[in-house]
Amino acid sequence: MSSSFLKDLHNANISGVAYKNVQLKKKILAYFAAHELGTIAELSKAFNVSIPKINESINELIEEKLVKDYGKQTSNVGRKPNNYGLEANSAFFIGVQVSEDYISIAMINMKKELVAHKDEIPFLLENNERSLQHLCKEIKDFVTKIAAKQEKILGIGINLSGRINYRTGYSYSYFNFYEDPLSNFFEQQLGIHTFLENDTKALSYGEFTNGGLSDEKDALFINVDNGIGLGIMINKQLYYGKSGFSGEFGHIPIFDNDIICRCGKKGCLETEASGHALRKKIIEAIQNGATSILTKKFSSIEDVRLNDIILAAKKDDTLAIEAINEIGEKLGRGMAALINIFNPELIIIGGILAKSEEYLSLPLKNSINKYSLSMVNKDTKIVLSTHGEKFAAIGASLLLRDRLLEITK
Repeated sequence: MSSSFLKDLHNANISGVAYKNVQLKKKILAYFAAHELGTIAELSKAFNVSIPKINESINELIEEKLVKDYGKQTSNVGRKPNNYGLEANSAFFIGVQVSEDYISIAMINMKKELVAHKDEIPFLLENNERSLQHLCKEIKDFVTKIAAKQEKILGIGINLSGRINYRTGYSYSYFNFYEDPLSNFFEQQLGIHTFLENDTKALSYGEFTNGGLSDEKDALFINVDNGIGLGIMINKQLYYGKSGFSGEFGHIPIFDNDIICRCGKKGCLETEASGHALRKKIIEAIQNGATSILTKKFSSIEDVRLNDIILAAKKDDTLAIEAINEIGEKLGRGMAALINIFNPELIIIGGILAKSEEYLSLPLKNSINKYSLSMVNKDTKIVLSTHGEKFAAIGASLLLRDRLLEITK
């Protein structure tokens, strides 16, 4: 890998001929990332650039070990041109999912192949220096142990919940105690270009670009975890809004209650339809005398987690089933509003609660039919994600790759 090209890839100060050469190379890499293979003639036509200039850039990329000659085409009649494509392990992209009680880290190569991962590293997310330093240590340990040179790692994408402006690198919900962008702090600590992303948007991108879609151009991804997040795809592009804060679905005021949400307001969807709400409901019910198999597993019911509740439901625990059913009904009420507004082709439901399957989806769909317009909801397909919440780390690495190669904005 040519270190000079990597410097140019991140350098906003180059100009003139050097700038044009770097931009053409980035276009070629993006073409291969999107189409896998291509010939000199196809690249020349796609970019309206002369064949000699394309040939020169291809040769330089081969020399820099970013592009590989995959040999002759097999389908053409007559003289067959050479096919070129990405050198799979010429560069790597790391994604980090920071959840409330664990970290997951994944690394992919230029061809989107998963080459290393470490799941569910114990971690406690708190908005303090100690938690931040722990996060940096786990990422450093991962980078140290993988079989890849650090100069080949083009970037690290870190997912955090809450308000994130990926363009500026600021986090407004966690680790927001520095004047400089949080991404700058990570770069100084890790020595690698670092980009922040909202966890739901990264998970959405992973779903949208890695088999979750067929021909759909407009889709929604609802992340039902401890909170509730929304990823929006319009015309095959993630929608961010002015400041990158789009998708705060969990904070629409839908209930007439006095429950204070984590955002500080009352009546938010999250107060009655999230993982936090489910866990709170279960704990309060058991403390008030309800029976459940969870009481046999935990000496202190405060130790129960969402996965435990879902597992209990799948073992026919009546309390867990009824609680998840109620969450599904209330979530469906909020989703009905989304369907009436967006009229999407597809809604994917992911996050921890998606693992509760029909205990969540059946009351949810009934609620959608009850509260949304029938002429609108009949156009929307609703599916549960099968990837699980740890897929967010892969989503972060995919989004980072495509953003650096300028496949997506």
